[in-house]
Amino acid sequence: MSAPRRLSAVWKWIRSNTRRTLALAFLLAFMLLNVWTFRHAWAMTHYSAGGKSTIRPEEMTRFGRAKVLLTGVNLPRPANERTPADLNLEFETLRIQVPGGVELEVWHLSHPQPRAMVVLFHGYGASKAKLLDETREFRDLECAVLLVDFRGSGGSTGNATTLGLYEGADAAASCKLAEYLAPGRPVVLFGRSMGSVAILRAIAHEGIQPAAIVLECPFDRLLGTVKHRFSAMGLPSFPCAQMLVFWGGIQHGMNGFAHNPVEYASAVDCPALIMHGEIDKRVSVAEVQAVFAALAGEKQLEIFPGVGHESCHRTRPDLWAQNVAQFLDRVCREEK
Repeated sequence: MSAPRRLSAVWKWIRSNTRRTLALAFLLAFMLLNVWTFRHAWAMTHYSAGGKSTIRPEEMTRFGRAKVLLTGVNLPRPANERTPADLNLEFETLRIQVPGGVELEVWHLSHPQPRAMVVLFHGYGASKAKLLDETREFRDLECAVLLVDFRGSGGSTGNATTLGLYEGADAAASCKLAEYLAPGRPVVLFGRSMGSVAILRAIAHEGIQPAAIVLECPFDRLLGTVKHRFSAMGLPSFPCAQMLVFWGGIQHGMNGFAHNPVEYASAVDCPALIMHGEIDKRVSVAEVQAVFAALAGEKQLEIFPGVGHESCHRTRPDLWAQNVAQFLDRVCREEK
């Protein structure tokens, strides 16, 4: 049979089997969509061996967005490009064993008479070196400091991230180390973005009891923050956001739909300070307010004008230092 006749026969079959054709087309599209979201979930939660990190969607050209949609993001394994020594701060490197075979790298900056022990947790796609400027501020406030690399980041083992879920165990182990290193001193946990989520998770599910917590831009629900990623790309989130959370959960053996910091927050009864950027496009002010409202203890919310999803200290160091110093003073007075 010639090619034109074969095409004619195929077209005739399609016209006479419309429902079956539509069902096959839908099935094929559904399968391709699952493959696509599986790959994107993998790329967003597994660190690559190298290459340049994918830039923010707001900075992409149309061609750049199309390429990312096709191939997924590139998330190089976060490295520590600086150490406290670069700020003339003495430190020692420690390692923590976490259940599941994970080993965390920690920088310890001791103090002869610390007012408190502050433990700092970095955000998504970052390492502890990103918090060195905040570390210097806490040192100026006469605190001992622990800087922690989450699993997969910096000097810790692993190559994946779960956006604060399994990192909750990392935060809990670090808190216990802090209590051991500074007995009798209040332990204050500081986290940015994913780091703040890990703190809430550790309190709710690991049973730690810090003296106080300082959180920057915590998201309220994992599904919500994934939806924001699609919005930043100029795309509707349904159903891809739901499928991405589903496949990410399958890949990491967790229920991503139940990873909701707004629910963890109800377990927090210690003093809490939340700082958030007014123009944050990754986590809305309303979402942070929901987390704040759920906190059960003494609490304070500070919205930083003109700040996005970034370091509040880097963009408004004066406002950051003022809020943190006053909060720490209250915590240390109450702990005496």
